[in-house]
Amino acid sequence: MDAALIAVIAVIIAAMVFDYTNGFHDAANAIATSVSTRALTPRVALLMAAVGNFIGAHLGTEVAKTVGDGLVDLPVGVPSLGVVFAGVVGAIIWNLITWYFGLPSSSSHALFGGLVGATLVASIGVVQWGNILTKVLIPMVLSPVVGLILGFLMMVAIMWIFRRGHPGKLNRGFRHAQTASAAAMSVGHGMQDAAKTMGIVVLALYTGGYQSDSSHIPEWVYWASATMLAAGTYSGGWRIIRTLGRKIIDLGPAEGFAAETVASSVLYFNALVLHAPISTTHTITSAIMGVGATKRLSAVRWNVAGNIVIAWITTFPAAALIACLVYFVVRPLFS
Repeated sequence: MDAALIAVIAVIIAAMVFDYTNGFHDAANAIATSVSTRALTPRVALLMAAVGNFIGAHLGTEVAKTVGDGLVDLPVGVPSLGVVFAGVVGAIIWNLITWYFGLPSSSSHALFGGLVGATLVASIGVVQWGNILTKVLIPMVLSPVVGLILGFLMMVAIMWIFRRGHPGKLNRGFRHAQTASAAAMSVGHGMQDAAKTMGIVVLALYTGGYQSDSSHIPEWVYWASATMLAAGTYSGGWRIIRTLGRKIIDLGPAEGFAAETVASSVLYFNALVLHAPISTTHTITSAIMGVGATKRLSAVRWNVAGNIVIAWITTFPAAALIACLVYFVVRPLFS
């Protein structure tokens, strides 16, 4: 077994580990609202999220291509695989840190930050800053704003349409409706987050010389990425689920339905129309905040929201810094 193949396998294993941590770290994105409103039991919600992630992975091809060949440009060779490996490990470490503290940070931006940091310090590749700006940084700013505004407007519309409805009947109805909105959220999460891992695997195959096309996705990559994300999701990330489902606002079934519907719509639009790899965490969290603000501004626990925003802002540079340190450690192994 030659050095290139060993390096490719190492990167693919790291990508699968990241995919698994992404699953339990971001399980909250798909199910926190449904669990907190008791629309679904935790295990049923996790199973639904795992299946939705598996389905969504097969719909996220364009997002995967953006990650695989649109963010960094690395030459073919073993040293480049060291860069990718360091970037992925940096993202894994940051995921574990934020999971430990129960902060719903973005696994996506951890991955992007790790790739950029390792590429910069290695000096053997080029960061495509134009794509970073248009495909990562601008959506990073806009998606939470859009989620916040649309969440607010969606909830206002629901309150007006059902203003004469019986509260008990409405709660039961929206609990049933949340089954559909949670399923849509799960598929959207798969379209975004499984696709990012697929992009990393393709990048490894290309830089390792085992694939001549930097955008082609072999079928086994779909299945491996979807399976690991689904397995991670089913294992659950209860620390973050509690933060999203209970600590930001006290969600009711109508609020949960509104937040999930808005967030999944934003995810679909970005994946299918813009091909932009946005953060599911940012989108659902901001939608929850927007929905909660319709009660009254004080209904949102802004101190918790502030901690989450700090985690959002620090994720990209923190993962980049960690990836830099990892690269210096692993560089001799990929020479």
